[in-house]
Amino acid sequence: MGKGLVYLIGAGPGDPGLLTVKAREVLETADVLIYDYLANADFLNYAKAGAEVIYVGKKGGDHTLPQDKINELIVAKAGEGKIIARLKGGDPYVFGRGGEEAEELVEAGIDFEVIPGITAGVAAPAYAGIPVTHRDFTTSVCFITGHEDPTKEKTGHNWEVYAKSTSTLVFYMGVKNLPMIAENLISNGRDPETPVALVRWGTRCNQESFVSTLENVAEEAENRKFKAPSIIVVGGVCSLHDKLGWFEKRPLLNKGVVVTRAREQASGLVSTLGRLGACVYEFPTISITPLEDYSAVRKEIKALSGWDWLIFTSVNGVKHFFNQLDETGLDARAFAGLEIAAIGPATADALVAKGIKPDFVPEKYVAEGVVSGLLERGIKGKKVLIPRAKVAREVLPEELRKAGADVTVLPVYETGLADNDPGPVADALKAGKIHYLTFTSSSTVENFFNLIEPETFHKYKDAVKIACIGPVTTRTLEKFGFEPDIQPDDYTIPALVDVLVQEAAE
Repeated sequence: MGKGLVYLIGAGPGDPGLLTVKAREVLETADVLIYDYLANADFLNYAKAGAEVIYVGKKGGDHTLPQDKINELIVAKAGEGKIIARLKGGDPYVFGRGGEEAEELVEAGIDFEVIPGITAGVAAPAYAGIPVTHRDFTTSVCFITGHEDPTKEKTGHNWEVYAKSTSTLVFYMGVKNLPMIAENLISNGRDPETPVALVRWGTRCNQESFVSTLENVAEEAENRKFKAPSIIVVGGVCSLHDKLGWFEKRPLLNKGVVVTRAREQASGLVSTLGRLGACVYEFPTISITPLEDYSAVRKEIKALSGWDWLIFTSVNGVKHFFNQLDETGLDARAFAGLEIAAIGPATADALVAKGIKPDFVPEKYVAEGVVSGLLERGIKGKKVLIPRAKVAREVLPEELRKAGADVTVLPVYETGLADNDPGPVADALKAGKIHYLTFTSSSTVENFFNLIEPETFHKYKDAVKIACIGPVTTRTLEKFGFEPDIQPDDYTIPALVDVLVQEAAE
């Protein structure tokens, strides 16, 4: 068996958007993914199906595996002829011990490549409004470990040089030693009034920071209960923190939000909440799967000319219907002569992306509003086809039939209870990290309480606000004994996000 290839990958400081394109490409193809405590667990979603994922995290001296055992593990897996993605927080060669791992690989005769990552010493201050260099303050920066190798007989620090330097000083892993760092700098001549900043969990949704002085920073950090992982920045550039700070102004910063939508539908909501600073807990309660047999769907697609109206109720309905349209060898020209309705702006956007501009998008996305609008457009006596989930609420087709339409429901996909581990969300609830629970359909409510018992959630209800997208979802929630705290006037995802932001500001 040939020897494998190891990629030493910098995962960046934590913001998923700061992972490099090259790093993601390797994660998507690697056979084995070995990752650290500071590497964002979201990156595991990029791993290919069947990849072996191994956690070797090191957290403040608490090592899942000591470094020598990590080295042995990497060598052993590569020796099996596998492609290894060794994912390390920040940059592998900046206080990441990547150099040591590379030396082990060289000695073992194993090929490797290094994919640099954005180091926390630059990124965390930047997200806190602190440029590590600025021509009004300094033209150089010095990166320093705040936690030296305890086996070294002699320190590698020259405190006199640090103290007299005009460089910005950036200390990694130094919170425990902050009193010693401050004392050494002051005793060697650094002005006690020098601005000092601490940035904890830099670039992540739970980032926090503050600025003090060299003389007072250790005491203030203790009072604020600042712990690792934190970056310490010493120098005049810290005075720009309040002026240039941008990340911590995000309206949902450090707000835990549970998203219960199916994974296929959740990406837009998750990314929007993330941009607003929220700590998003993806907890898809619905699984979406194709039908086993699409013969009935293809039959109706070939006979589209026999219908008057085509009503799409979801993005998934559009996706799976158009998949079969393509399989049948047809395209958007097959819709000639039909009138098409889209329930909701997201569904309308999905149709536009397929080259179809809907003839009707109701102002209110409930059955009554849809039927009223369609009646105005002469739906009575018309043949109506509704591509949708195999099992769904019957309100819309029933109301259309009452209005005199000839309605056929065409299943194009199936939904079910997601196979999801409720543990992480339950743990976050217990730890007080969840602030909002969002429901975007009746199914998400029903499935959520199938995965987490209502009695279990009730214990945390006073600390968690429930957001429902509309009255139908609210009525389902009430069946489980809960009332929503938030419901937008417009029953859309953007409106739901808007009211979350408004509520968080109060």
